[in-house]
Amino acid sequence: MQQLLRIAAVAAALLPASLSAQTVIDEWATIKTPPAPTLKTVKIEPATTALLVMDFVKQTCNAERRPRCVASLPKMQKLIADARKAGVTLIYTLGPSGKPDDHLPGFGPTAGEPILQAGVDKFIGTDLEKRLRDKGITTLITVGTLAHGAVLYTASAAALRGFKAIVPVDGASADAYGEQVTAWLLTNAPGVAGSVTLTRVDMIGY
Repeated sequence: MQQLLRIAAVAAALLPASLSAQTVIDEWATIKTPPAPTLKTVKIEPATTALLVMDFVKQTCNAERRPRCVASLPKMQKLIADARKAGVTLIYTLGPSGKPDDHLPGFGPTAGEPILQAGVDKFIGTDLEKRLRDKGITTLITVGTLAHGAVLYTASAAALRGFKAIVPVDGASADAYGEQVTAWLLTNAPGVAGSVTLTRVDMIGY
């Protein structure tokens, strides 16, 4: 036993500092940011695509709480208008206690466009998957007011259910770090990365 302890001590001494740290918290300040994911141009097939517009509400998407969300609104308005014109299925969401009047002007449904209420994963506790499959939807565009909330969890859930997920990074707002970690996870997470495409609104065509 003493011999094993000596071997372990020597091995630990020979490891780089980053490997001998006890936890990621100990290494936090020294971790290097990985290269940025590549954004890709995408061509949408309207008949098999749905745009999920998640939680654009007055209570959270405002200058005090999420200024980056406010900055994203003109591009989101263009995305919604272009998708609706092209015949893409539009679905809106609210949080569990949200009300239709909470939507920002122009970010609520028109006649016939549904609203779903759910937490960060919009598949849980809703009929979203059934709606998509009944309409023959195979691709889901996800935008929302919290990148590391609804966008991350719903895009990941879509990928894990066999859908393709398209995530415009200019429609996944949070603070800068939340947006960065979301982009990294969606393009690196096992079982998810292969079904997720990161893009920008101006790189989406119909």
